Amino acid sequence: MQALVVSWQIYQLTKDPLALGLVGLIEAAVFILFSFWAGHFSDRREKRGIILFAQTLLLVCGLGLLILSHRGVGVKAIYAVIALTGLARSYLWPASFSYSELTVPRAIYSRAAALNATGWEVGSILGPAMGGLVYAWKGPVTAYAFVAVLAALGILFAFMMGKRPPIIASPEMPPHDFLSGARFVFSKQVMLGAISLDMFAVLFGGAVAILPIFADMYHVGPVGLGWLRAAPSIGAILMALYQQSRPPFQQAGRTLLTAVTLFGAATIGFALSQNYWLSLAFLAVLGAADNVSVVIRASIMQAFTPDSMRGRVSSVNGIFIGSSNEIGAFESGLAAKLMGTVPSVVFGGAMTLLTVAITFWKASELRRLGTIHKPGGAL
Repeated sequence: MQALVVSWQIYQLTKDPLALGLVGLIEAAVFILFSFWAGHFSDRREKRGIILFAQTLLLVCGLGLLILSHRGVGVKAIYAVIALTGLARSYLWPASFSYSELTVPRAIYSRAAALNATGWEVGSILGPAMGGLVYAWKGPVTAYAFVAVLAALGILFAFMMGKRPPIIASPEMPPHDFLSGARFVFSKQVMLGAISLDMFAVLFGGAVAILPIFADMYHVGPVGLGWLRAAPSIGAILMALYQQSRPPFQQAGRTLLTAVTLFGAATIGFALSQNYWLSLAFLAVLGAADNVSVVIRASIMQAFTPDSMRGRVSSVNGIFIGSSNEIGAFESGLAAKLMGTVPSVVFGGAMTLLTVAITFWKASELRRLGTIHKPGGAL
């Protein structure tokens, strides 16, 4: 919800696609700056406390945006709050990943990953839809008030979670080495291939950051923008529900490559569409493909990561995946400014397809990956 309100507010203030891209770049820069330390910290500390800290910081950010909007402060102050959001996310990402990995039994993790993705996508539907409606009804101040209330509820639910203490590191996994997570990921071709594929697909193929421009082109306003933002999540939920009734993927590697190919093709279709409803359909297909990618990647990360390194490895994953959304937002804004809106999205989709081709050629272990198992035992 906050992402939609910020993006529409920035666009209304500037009418500049690059200004939209800077929102993502600033958040990503702070996220990356703190990620290695945050992952190291998560592995050495109790997880629930870190989650509470991060959720509280997100509440402060929501209240800060509310106050700034009420006072009519400019874009630079909004960017400062977005930077603080990046700091909160850098700690929330590894702590949440570690918490779920230490809670969910390995035998049901693929289904749990799909269910977790479904919960995330429900929020991704309701958040933008609510944000667009409230913004159109009462403006950004009221919308940020809703964001703050939801952040407060997040803190309340975090208090209800049980504690998860740190896991004692094994001798080959030094607990004081900040970069051990990066070295571990780079030593596993399957993990590196999966997160690299996802990173470049999101980096080049993500058009979410410039959706306010498309909403303006279609003359649908903030409400229509809310549904454009929600459409990928609708597709993702439908795919997640379908996956719940099916066994784990038998050819996980090829399925991942196929899903990202479909993601790139749907991105190009969305760019070339001149009809609002057809654009919603392409975004839904894009979201369904992305859900398959998310579930397979999450299963790979869970299967190959030692418990004592989950925070550090998830921070690397966050740099590849989480920050790529924000850096992709900057790339989308910059490309739209240089190439034009539609050509920039077509270019992004084409680069996604090129990334799939290179990964298929170079990452043979990922290409041949079948049903995902933890080394030494089934998932």
